Formats: sequence, structure tokens, C-alpha cells
Amino acid sequence: MTNLSLKCSGITFPNPLVLASGILGVTGASFAHSVKKGAGGITTKSLWKNPHPGHKNPTMFGTPEYFMNAVGLSDAGITKAVEELGQYLPTRKAPLIANIVGGKKEEFRDIAIAIEAMTEKPDMLEVNISCPNVEDEFGKPFACETATAAEVTSIVRKATTLPIAIKLSPNVTNIGKIARACQDAGADAITAINTVGPGMRWNIDLKTPILANRVGGVSGPAIFPIAVKAVYDIYQSVDIPIIATGGVNSGREALEIMMAGGTLVGVGTAIYYHGDDFWEKATKEMADWLTKEGITDISEIVGLFHQLK
Repeated sequence: MTNLSLKCSGITFPNPLVLASGILGVTGASFAHSVKKGAGGITTKSLWKNPHPGHKNPTMFGTPEYFMNAVGLSDAGITKAVEELGQYLPTRKAPLIANIVGGKKEEFRDIAIAIEAMTEKPDMLEVNISCPNVEDEFGKPFACETATAAEVTSIVRKATTLPIAIKLSPNVTNIGKIARACQDAGADAITAINTVGPGMRWNIDLKTPILANRVGGVSGPAIFPIAVKAVYDIYQSVDIPIIATGGVNSGREALEIMMAGGTLVGVGTAIYYHGDDFWEKATKEMADWLTKEGITDISEIVGLFHQLK
């Protein structure tokens, strides 16, 4: 029987499919529900130090090919987040990754310290330095420059004992170089990728932008090839695990991006397209393929494409 469990940064996940940040990861009850349906782990939505209102509605727009969002990372702040985490963590059935975000570098430190002080801690922190749809509010994402990405990594590393994964942007010329700088600054893992863009769509009949924010991050099936390439490039540049995220829409695609270098696979818009039955269907599809290929442990496929001539 094929073993789908594997370790990332010393943490055991029952399967590699992890709920990506911003998708249902809002309350303790929603964490538990996704795990019950088959998720191998949970990533929370982005947590701010203070309450953050985000953007006005409409904030989301989907087509069969892609999904756009400009939620603006709305959040009630770290105090409320600690309450929700506390509802899930004591009886967790799968690891929890707390995604943190800040408009200033010091805010990442303060949030990490607050989470470090919890009696029951998350299993990992995911440091979101790459969201494209808050640029107007705070300027260029920290992930767009090697030095600033490394600096935020170092700040968080000094503030917590938890493993940290740095979430990178595809909107750069050399994502591998930035990933390596984050590793050298203390990152335990890399999450790649965040949404592409931002992009824009208009309603030609109403002569209005479809998103109230006018622009939003692009995700969904259309960005999957970009995610595979980014993960492939990062794998060649670092010696730490990659949480591969971006447009994964099936079990076969999860296997593909793992072969490109992902240890875990972040699942986001697939839940929008397929519902929460996706977890069971995708893990079965993965297990069936691995069995057919005679592979007994899923960890054997991580980075497989790099072994090919």
C-alpha cells in the first residue's frame, strides 16, 4: 500500500495536500472541517498584527480558466486569530501553518512573537511577503527584492522557534536567487507561488471594473505552468523543502509539481472548482498512480524531474 505521509521541516503530514492560505482557513471550525474532508494540513488566512479591513466588495471573480481576487487580506487582528487557533490546536488532527503578514518589517516580528507566546503553538509559520493586491497600500512586496526578502526572513527567524516558510512572488526575474537568500537568512522552507499579476477585468456592458479594487491577484488553473517552473527553479537553488502552490487542480497535477520539487502541495482554487470532495478524490488519484508505477512511498517522487537527463 502506498504511503502518502511525509515530513516537511521535521513535521509529519498525513498527506502532502495542504489547504492554501486564504481558502476557508478562517475559523477553528473551518480548519477541522477541511481536515475531516481529507486535507493533510491547514494554512490559515493571512494574520495581521492589528485589524485590517481589506478591500470593498466585489473582491472575487472566477472563470473556468482562472480566478481573480482582491480581498486585500482582511483580518480581525492577531488577538482574534489566537482565539481561533486555540479552538483547533489542542485537538488537531493535521498540522497547522499560520500565515502572517505585515505592512512593515517590524510587524512580522511582533506577530511572530505573539504566536510564540501561545501555550499551544501552530506547527509552522508561513511568512507572506508577496501579496500583489496590497501594493497601492504598502508599496512593492518585500518578496520582489533579494535583500528585503532576506531581511524579513532574518527578523522572523530571531522572533520564533517555529519552522518558517517564506512565501514568494512569481513576479520577479530570478525566484531561485531570492529563495536562496531566504534560506541563508534562516528560512526552513519556501512557499511558491503567490498569485500572479495583479490582473484586471472589466464589464463592457456596465463600463465598470469587475473587482472594486480594479486589480487583483490571478490564480487558478491558468497559473499552474508558472508555478511548476518556479518550483523547479527554486528546487535547484535551495536545500530546504518547498510548499508548492499555484493552480493545482487534480491529483495528477499535485504529483507533477512534487516531481518539479514540491514536498507539500498547497490547494486553493481547486476547492472553488470542485468543492471539498477534492481532497479525497485527489489523494485517491495520487495513490492509484503511485501504485501503478510501483512506488510505495510518495516522498520518492519529490524532485524526480531533476534526476532526468
